[in-house]
Amino acid sequence: MAAGLKRDPIMILRMDGEDLLEFTKSPNFESEMLSIFTEIELPEGALRDYIFKAFENLSVDQGMPPASDYWVMNNMVEPALQSCGGVNEQPISPEVFLAEFQKVAERMAQRLKEQPVIVAHSESTFDGSSIKRLLSNNFELDKTLDAALKDVVRDQNGKMSKESLRVALDVVSPSAGLPPCGAVDQMDKVINDVFEMLDGDDGKIVREDEFKKILTEILETIMLHLEGNPILVSKNSVVHEPLAASSS
Repeated sequence: MAAGLKRDPIMILRMDGEDLLEFTKSPNFESEMLSIFTEIELPEGALRDYIFKAFENLSVDQGMPPASDYWVMNNMVEPALQSCGGVNEQPISPEVFLAEFQKVAERMAQRLKEQPVIVAHSESTFDGSSIKRLLSNNFELDKTLDAALKDVVRDQNGKMSKESLRVALDVVSPSAGLPPCGAVDQMDKVINDVFEMLDGDDGKIVREDEFKKILTEILETIMLHLEGNPILVSKNSVVHEPLAASSS
């Protein structure tokens, strides 16, 4: 993912509870939290389990630092959950979840006010524009494809298997503004769909010029998909050092 995000600035956010508190009082709070509630799959989960999962689904835009971070979980989420009411009903109703989550979120906002969390935030949009630039420059495209094919195994006749297309695409990805394979789930799905559409995984043996043509078609198809359905990737990392220094 680093290759895909390197052009985007990193913003340093100070999460002090104000945005989270504002979210709990906003007109969208109820609808957004009920939407999150319906997506949580904990058939026999306790109320605190639902609330913890809900925190994991909140974003920095809603004033919540990443709950998956170990420090945030232990120093913010767990203490805030101690205020969770002892509701034992099963299954958990949306009304109970909403009421209790709001109480815990307000407690979380108070904890953030007492000890703000610093978050490094970056965003990257994969919209096909980098692929378009590469495809529009024939010299750069040929050079990139030649580099990608350098280590592709050939048979005694100089032909290569289409099984190597994914490896070649991963080599081309930095020049095409794409993340490495496995870095972004949404992009992996797009690439898998494109390979299925173009029979990229059928393992046929092809000449070098055919291999390049297919690889170019794969890039073109990915570009068209992203132009119509851009993929936004957000990355948030808690910055621990300033927190440690400020607490001393």
